[in-house]
Amino acid sequence: QVQLVESGGGLVQAGDSLRLSCAASGRSFSMYGMAWFRQAPGREREFVAAISRSGTNTAYADSVKGRFAISRDNAKNTVYLQMNSLKPEDTAVYYCAAMWKYTDSVPRGSYEYWGQGTQVTVSS
Repeated sequence: QVQLVESGGGLVQAGDSLRLSCAASGRSFSMYGMAWFRQAPGREREFVAAISRSGTNTAYADSVKGRFAISRDNAKNTVYLQMNSLKPEDTAVYYCAAMWKYTDSVPRGSYEYWGQGTQVTVSS
């Protein structure tokens, strides 16, 4: 069982930066591939970024590539999402998710655990 708690959201202006954190409780954090998703009002939840167990491998949605960076600190049981050059269209609730992985590849497919989300609002 893994519990995920996101933090770091807020209201910023276009062009600003923000770093989200996701703290995981439970054992064996390093055995989980992690990801960030987001959901804007009236839209479906969409993939943002993912990272493998060790942090070696990452993947990004085209819409955030070059602006966002996912990372993790397995000693702190935490995964991060550094968001730079924010745009109004990045406004959404951001969710952290975890998937048990037997290999150190980027997690793809169904995630087993989800956080409660943190709101990010970017004003123009």
